[in-house]
Amino acid sequence: MLYLQLFISFFKIGLFGFGGGLAILSLIQHEVLTYGWMTEAEFVDIVAISQVTPGPIGINCATYVGYTATQSVWGSVLATGAMILPGLIIMLLICRVYRALSIRFADNPYFRNTLRYLRFAVLGLIAAAALLLITPATFIDNNSIILFAAVFVLTILPQLVRTKQPAVQQVISLLSHPILLIVLAGVAGYCIYR
Repeated sequence: MLYLQLFISFFKIGLFGFGGGLAILSLIQHEVLTYGWMTEAEFVDIVAISQVTPGPIGINCATYVGYTATQSVWGSVLATGAMILPGLIIMLLICRVYRALSIRFADNPYFRNTLRYLRFAVLGLIAAAALLLITPATFIDNNSIILFAAVFVLTILPQLVRTKQPAVQQVISLLSHPILLIVLAGVAGYCIYR
C-alpha cells in the first residue's frame, strides 16, 4: 500500500507540478506531511540536500522521499519514476502528433513555412537567454566575449547553413552538438584562464 501511495503521489506531482522544482515544493511538502513519510524538519533537510546535489530539485526530493518512506532503494526508484512518467508520456504524445502532422502535411507550404518561422522563434528564445547571461561578472575580458560568440554561432550553425551535401551536414551537426560545445568551451576556458 505504501508503494502505491508513493507512486500516486509523485505521479500526481509530476502531472500537475508546473514551474520547476521550487514551484512544486509545496506539492511535495503537502504529500509528505499528509502521509507522514517524514517530519517537517526532515522535509526542510531534504530541500537543502536537494538544492546542493546535481539535478532538478523536484527529482532529487522525490528520490530522497522515496528512500526515506520505504527505507529501500526501490522506493527511490518508484518515486523518481512516478515523478518523471507524466512528462515522458506527454512528450511522447506530442512527438507522435508532430510526426503524424509532418507526414500528413509534408507537401503543404503553409505547414513548412510555419515550421521554418518557428525555428526563428526558437533562435530568438536562445538569444534572449544568452543576453540574460551577459553581465560584467560573466564577461571579464575580450577572450570571454570571443568564446561566448564562438559557442553561440556554433549553436545556431545548423539553422544558418542549409546544404544537401551529407558530408558538410555531418560536420555541421558534429560542430553544433551540445555536449561537444560544452567540452570544447570548458577546455578553452581552462586553457585561457588557468
